Amino acid sequence: LLVGVVVLFLASQAFPIAEWMRAFLTWIDALGPLAPIALGIAYILACVFLVPGWILTLGAGFLFGVIRGTVVVSISATLGATAAFLAGRYLARDAVARRIAGNARFEAVDRAVARDGWKIVGLTRLSPLFPFNLLNYAFGLTQVSLKAYFFASWIGMLPGTILYVYIGSLAGDLATLGTGERQRSIAEWVLYGFGLIVTIVVTVYVTRIARAALHTTIDGDHPTTTRDR
Repeated sequence: LLVGVVVLFLASQAFPIAEWMRAFLTWIDALGPLAPIALGIAYILACVFLVPGWILTLGAGFLFGVIRGTVVVSISATLGATAAFLAGRYLARDAVARRIAGNARFEAVDRAVARDGWKIVGLTRLSPLFPFNLLNYAFGLTQVSLKAYFFASWIGMLPGTILYVYIGSLAGDLATLGTGERQRSIAEWVLYGFGLIVTIVVTVYVTRIARAALHTTIDGDHPTTTRDR
């Protein structure tokens, strides 16, 4: 995940992705009734190909308003995240499974994550500090069920989606989206603060799950005898 974040950051610095996105939004604006569909398809593809979609979220607010923009982004982001999840599961899961075959500790943690996966997915979606696009593929490598992943992602992403669509709706021009030429709102700072708290909670929660799973595995490998007790 760290390597992925670095690669995405370097790519964003090397290529004018934000400018391309704004030009694309200008093109979408001229499509009329087809604009929401075009933006939705673009958002899904952005999720699959690891392209940051936050400017598309702002653009949806500018082009369609808060309500319609939220609907478009919520549906397309959830479908895009699910497509990336399935790609990670069916393109990489088997390769990962072969590499860790026989590793009882990893299998134990994997089963534990599968049991409580919807909580982890939901919590990470609430935090803007976790890389959205990379998590989609990462969750595909676990045993989290598709149903749990889909609904936890959808619900967990809604607060952030509504906030950024609303911010986009306040923009005076498409050219100003994502340029940093405005002060962050109190709601944004609240979201970042809440996201930091959620990040800590997720870290502690996953650590506890992993520790419990490892203890279960170790106890299973070395059953307690009467003498041990």
